[in-house]
Amino acid sequence: MSTKTLLFHIEGLDCPNEVRQLKRALTGVVPDVESVRFDTLKGTMALELGNGACTQLRIEEAVTSTGMKAVCLSGGAPATIPKTHPWKNPHLIVSVAAFALAVAAVGVELLASFFPIPETATGVPWPAVALFVAATLLGLRFIAIKAFYALKNLAPDIHLLVVIAALGALLLGEWFEAAAVSSLFAFSLFLESWSTGRARHAIAALMEVAPDTARYLKNGAETLVPASTIVTGDRLRVLPGERIPVDARVLAGISSVDESTLTGESRPVSKAPGDPVYAGTLNQESAFELEALNDTAHSSLARIMHLVEEAQLRRAPVEQFVDRFARIYTPLMMAVALLAFLGLPIAAAYTWPEAFYAALVILLIACPCALVISTPVSIVAGLARAAREGVLIKGGIHLETPARLKVIALDKTGTLTTGRMTVSAVEPLADWTMHELLAHAASVEAQSTHPIAQAILQYAHTQGVAVDAVEAHTNLPGKGAQVTRAGHTAWAGNVRMLKAMLGEAAVLPEGALAAEARGKTVVLIGDAKEVMGFIVCEDAPRPESRAAIEALHNAGIDSVVMLTGDNRMTADAIALAVGADAVYAELLPEHKVETVRALKQQYGCIAMVGDGINDAPALAAADVSIAMGAMGSDAALETADIALMADDLSRLPWLIGHSRRTMRIIRQNIVIALGLKGAVAVLALFGIATLWLAVLSDMGASLIVIANGLRLLRTPAPAPAKKPCCCPENHGTP
Repeated sequence: MSTKTLLFHIEGLDCPNEVRQLKRALTGVVPDVESVRFDTLKGTMALELGNGACTQLRIEEAVTSTGMKAVCLSGGAPATIPKTHPWKNPHLIVSVAAFALAVAAVGVELLASFFPIPETATGVPWPAVALFVAATLLGLRFIAIKAFYALKNLAPDIHLLVVIAALGALLLGEWFEAAAVSSLFAFSLFLESWSTGRARHAIAALMEVAPDTARYLKNGAETLVPASTIVTGDRLRVLPGERIPVDARVLAGISSVDESTLTGESRPVSKAPGDPVYAGTLNQESAFELEALNDTAHSSLARIMHLVEEAQLRRAPVEQFVDRFARIYTPLMMAVALLAFLGLPIAAAYTWPEAFYAALVILLIACPCALVISTPVSIVAGLARAAREGVLIKGGIHLETPARLKVIALDKTGTLTTGRMTVSAVEPLADWTMHELLAHAASVEAQSTHPIAQAILQYAHTQGVAVDAVEAHTNLPGKGAQVTRAGHTAWAGNVRMLKAMLGEAAVLPEGALAAEARGKTVVLIGDAKEVMGFIVCEDAPRPESRAAIEALHNAGIDSVVMLTGDNRMTADAIALAVGADAVYAELLPEHKVETVRALKQQYGCIAMVGDGINDAPALAAADVSIAMGAMGSDAALETADIALMADDLSRLPWLIGHSRRTMRIIRQNIVIALGLKGAVAVLALFGIATLWLAVLSDMGASLIVIANGLRLLRTPAPAPAKKPCCCPENHGTP
């Protein structure tokens, strides 16, 4: 059954508490809803609908029943979320007007000291009472609407609690308190909406870097067109200082491109004809002529933005815990308020009106808005900051995990090494020639995408060796491959392949042993009878590998190990060069999984770093999987939990520091949210706290946790403190 998705902007959706109201309103009333997702920071709701009778109108009516308003952003409706200026916000207008009336009431009270003005039995001038009541009712203008629907749906929230507190204050004759509560809370609604909007724009600004227009070339003429109209194959021009509108291939021109928007790498990358360039990156030196490889909706930047949006929906364990706690918190505080009202007159020297007032104060701090919003704003800011640094994290759960890592396993080829193999020697044996050896090797490797196979094919091409057609091809994971060529068997692979083809008694040629002893990779070439020769390949360690591993030790990682299917001598040489604590060599894919599980049992939380495709089983076995070389690779983006967009291992220690900083800020926010409310609750029990102080604490807590969470956007994660490595010096064994 096919489904359709409708996206709505929900006017008034600023607090996660309102999400629960919307879910209640939609449940049972709107049929055929297969799933519903909310984004509080963006103020949006996405629904997946079946083929039933559910209509857009019915959804909008269900939202209206909560006191909020739904504006459809899909299905031919407006494509953008409506924007309003802060000074046009109705909550600001109402709160300012209510404040003005309250100030006027205080002025009347002052005038009563000099002029005879009729007073109530409590000594408050009647005109002042009227102004206080007017200020209270005006402040409740928008609050009362949501309170009514909360009461109607039996879902008490802060709006209902504020209305109860304001009316209770009027009942007690606390005129100023009633006006202060309603006007302050109306102002807090404006501040919450404004600060959430600022957070929304700050996060969006980190990703919205692609230009809106493009220079389209046709028949030598240049036209400025919307970037959204560009399709695959279009010819474009990009001038120095302009951003590239879509993923493209350079046709003409040589320049440097700043790819920091995608990779976090500040150093410009040189681009020449034939090189790929990516949407949102900045051309720096001279003009390019480009051929579009896709449209704006399918660019690398668009995929990253889509994955970041999806990541916001994958909730971290700490976020789920806060939500569960919040569902208990409000009923608990309401019970405390009831106990205070009933118990204070009995247990302490409180009058019933004083106990009622204390209960109203406790009711006002019963809403967990600040607590609930404390986590998602930090998680989303952390995800956006990481994306800006070239680290794509696919969900809050994966942002939390690196803070707990104890061991990191890294694949060798393409992770610790450059992954760009080059042929350094071709050694035929017996009566075979180099040309014949390369021809056999190329025919075996022609259908492989492995870096070693590609290096052999490229070398064969430079030597003028043609690749013959094969009759059958068989890939043997962890060993090599074999083909049937002109009726004869040819194979290429490692020592396990040698023994599989020629028997357990077969041994490596002396020259191959010597090459492996120097840390080279040897590919044996043979047929059904003998070893025809071998090809020596090299894959140099990445320049940053050793420094990155030292930084991981300084970050508190107990062990950094290397996993590879390569032979022992080559693996040991690479591990020694990069400073790995242990190396597990000659591993088949299933052995890598077993090794990851054993390391997890020994050390605890483990990350696996690989290419996101060949190491998929081992990646899946780890607590968090990290892909190298993700830029421009759909498969890597889809496979791994985290992607390092610039192939830069130095991002690993940065990721750990960023994860720990994010978790530290989340804990700070939880303490702030609960601490302020707890302090007011204690003051209320001692008769010190006032209603307006309760509103200020609720408003202040929300603003503080939002501002604290947004710090993750502005400053990079600090360098982790050094910690001595406690790892064994000797390399491990498979």
